Amino acid sequence: MKYWLMKSEPDTYSIDDLEREGVNMWEGCRNYTVRNFFRDQFQIGDRALFYHSNAEPSGIVGEMEVVSLAYPDPTQFDPASDYFDPKSPREIPRWLAVDVRFRRRYPRIIPLAEIRTIPELGAMGVVQRGQRLSVMPVTPEEMRIIRALVGLPAED
Repeated sequence: MKYWLMKSEPDTYSIDDLEREGVNMWEGCRNYTVRNFFRDQFQIGDRALFYHSNAEPSGIVGEMEVVSLAYPDPTQFDPASDYFDPKSPREIPRWLAVDVRFRRRYPRIIPLAEIRTIPELGAMGVVQRGQRLSVMPVTPEEMRIIRALVGLPAED
């Protein structure tokens, strides 16, 4: 099992939305590194931290589980979508999506400012200056530390 951090702006898609829906497509990622993560590394059963970005405060708000392998992101073909890509051919789609399932909401937000104060989390992608990826790997040790911050065991 691998661990990930996946960002979304809460006014676009929040943990509240995922909790209400249960399972949903994580779409709209338009970065080749993220596309490659989806294609080459994401596996069913992987766990992800749900991170609210561009929020007050920005931070980790809960967890989700990957419940599908990567598949063509349908929004790339929809002219009405904000994620439409007219250069993506249907025969060889450029962008991928995965389905995720709500696992839990944390009892509190773990703000980015707090994450930055923990030396053991200093290598996390989310704390790196200039890091703009919306999906990034998390080590098992980083996941253990994050979960401990909200009183959860290392795994469940």
